[in-house]
Amino acid sequence: MYAVIEFPSFLRPEIFEINLGGFELALRWYALAYIFGFIIGWRLILVALRKPAMWPNGTAPMTPEQVESLMTWSIIGVILGGRLGFVFFYQPAFYLANPMQILRVWEGGMSFHGAVIGLAISTLIFSRVNRVAPSALGDSVTMVAPVGLFLGRIANFINAELWGQPTTMPWGVVFPGAGGVCPSDWTAECARHPTQLYEAGLEGLVLGLILWFMVTRRNALRTPWLVTGIFLTGYGLARITVEFWRMPDSQFLAVDPAGYVLRLGDYGLTMGQTLSLPMVVIGLLVIVFARRARA
Repeated sequence: MYAVIEFPSFLRPEIFEINLGGFELALRWYALAYIFGFIIGWRLILVALRKPAMWPNGTAPMTPEQVESLMTWSIIGVILGGRLGFVFFYQPAFYLANPMQILRVWEGGMSFHGAVIGLAISTLIFSRVNRVAPSALGDSVTMVAPVGLFLGRIANFINAELWGQPTTMPWGVVFPGAGGVCPSDWTAECARHPTQLYEAGLEGLVLGLILWFMVTRRNALRTPWLVTGIFLTGYGLARITVEFWRMPDSQFLAVDPAGYVLRLGDYGLTMGQTLSLPMVVIGLLVIVFARRARA
């Protein structure tokens, strides 16, 4: 019999629920992760702006008022991009048949890669409207993005979603409703990799520390686009790595037994890896471009 960790029974997606005459009002951990992610990110950007020497030409690229406006644009870009990314990348057939379901964001279904695209578009528009250098916006946002990623993945764990494949490792967690086929010599319950915590550690904590070290100790903000390139490369590598243990979504398993969307013989790429690989390539190109431009 293998040692397993039972999912804590006291963890629920909702922090609290209020029933108002048949209408339920709830505050969810995932929503709270978004709120605190944006607030903490906003404050960290303000801290960096108070130190003009960290920026090109020793000049802060934005005012505090512009940062507040940037956060509003970022929230819109992340929510719209994340939702539409999930619709088109993960379940296009379902939402094509049920278009009104697209609006039901509170039921879950967000794509990080879609959020990146939405955020890029919103910040480019903000750049044109406010005449702020796109590089300063890109570096500001990506510098603090790991905070939101960390909190979001912790919320995924609390929601008991996006769990990993079956494992015999002593830190395997029995998630409610995970089910799945286990090897014949296993216990009655399937323990799975807590890939939400793997991602929180790699995409959030490790990548965040690397970026903050580069910003505070290596003056990375003085080289436009360098922080953006490091973030894209770091996130892409972290996501590609964790995907080896993460359970593919059911709609992909229905098409391929391993959940691959691109297959070459016995090997292939999951949707997460397929979307992350271009991020690594683009990130490396951006780093090379940034360093050459600085030189």
